[in-house]
Amino acid sequence: MMEMVREEKEGRLHGRLQSGTRPEREGSGQAGRVAAPEDAEPSAGVMEYRTGNVGAKTSEQTRVSSFRQLLLAHRNADGGWGFQAGGPSAVEATAWALLALRSARAVPEEANTMACQWLMETQLADGSWPAFAGQPEGCWVTSLACQALHLEDGAQEALARGLAWLLDSWPAEGTWWWRVRQSVFPAGVSGQDPSQRGWGWTARTANWVEPTAYALLLLKALPPEMLSARAGKRRVMAEGMLLGRMCPGGGWNSGNPRIYGVAGVPRVGPTAWALLALQDHPERAEIQMSCAWLERAYGTIRGAASLALAHRCLAVYGRRLPPLAPVLRHLYQRNRFLENVLTTAWAVLALSGEDAAPGAGEAATR
Repeated sequence: MMEMVREEKEGRLHGRLQSGTRPEREGSGQAGRVAAPEDAEPSAGVMEYRTGNVGAKTSEQTRVSSFRQLLLAHRNADGGWGFQAGGPSAVEATAWALLALRSARAVPEEANTMACQWLMETQLADGSWPAFAGQPEGCWVTSLACQALHLEDGAQEALARGLAWLLDSWPAEGTWWWRVRQSVFPAGVSGQDPSQRGWGWTARTANWVEPTAYALLLLKALPPEMLSARAGKRRVMAEGMLLGRMCPGGGWNSGNPRIYGVAGVPRVGPTAWALLALQDHPERAEIQMSCAWLERAYGTIRGAASLALAHRCLAVYGRRLPPLAPVLRHLYQRNRFLENVLTTAWAVLALSGEDAAPGAGEAATR
C-alpha cells in the first residue's frame, strides 16, 4: 500500500487501501472485482515514471502527457478506474480520471465512451450513484458522476435524474425534529445557522464541507437552462452553509468550525474545495482570509494530492505560485505517488492549467 500520511492528516484527502475499497463509505454492498487489462502495454512515459527516471524531461507539457499515459494504463477492462491499478472500478476514481483526461484534451474516444457507459450502467434507479457498482444506496459521488457526464451526448437523461436526486437529498441538520432535539440537548456546536443546509456524504445525515462543495461545483458547471428555481435556492443555501462553517481566521476543516468553544483547525483539502466552490465571491472577507491561510500553508504541504489541489485552487484565484512540475517529480521519486489514480488525476488537472475542470466551476471540455 502506498501511504499518503499527510493527506490523511489533512482531513480525508483520499488515502487508499491497495484493494481500492473505501470502507468508511462503502456501506453494506460488496464491491465487484474488476480486473485491469492484462494486455495493456505501458508507454515510454509510464515506464519512465515507474522506474523513477524522470530527470531528463523538463517540459511541463511532457509531464502532463506522461501522467495522462499513466491514467490510461490504469484503466480497467470495463472502462472504469479503481483507486489503485487493478482495483475494482469506482465512481469517484472513474469520474476524476475522465475529467483529468478531458482537461488535457487528450481522452481517446474509446476510453471516453467506455467510461461514460460504465458510469451510466452504475447509476441506480433513483438517479443516484453508489461508490461502487452493485451497492444498493447512492451517495455524494453522484455530484462527480454528473460532472463527468454533463457534456456527453446520450447522457442527458442520466444527468437529469442525478441532478433531481441531489436536489431532493437533504441533510438531517435543519429539520424541525433536529432543531427541537438541539434545543433540548445542545451538542456544543456554536455559530451555525441551521437554515443554511448543504449536502452530506450520504443522504439524511449531517452537512459536510467537501460533499457540499462538490455539489456546488456541479451546479455552477451546468447551463442555466438545466437549473430550476429550486436549484438556485439550494445553491444559495449551500454557499451560506460553507461560509458559516469557516474556521476562525480562515480556512475550513471537514465539519464544524468550533465545538465546545474550541476553534477547529483548518485543513488543506476542505479549504481548497470550499474556495473553489465559492470562487464567485472573491471580494468577501471570508474568501480573502481563507486564500491567505492556504497560501501560508502551501509551503508546508508534503503530499502530492494536497499539493496539486492547493495549487489548482490558488491558481484559480490568481495567486503567483512556483512551478508545480518539479515538485511533483521530486515527490514521485520519493514515494511513487502516481500509482494512486486520484493523485495522478489531480496532478493532470493542476498541470494542465485548464480552468475547465470542475474545480474551476466551469464546463469541462474534451
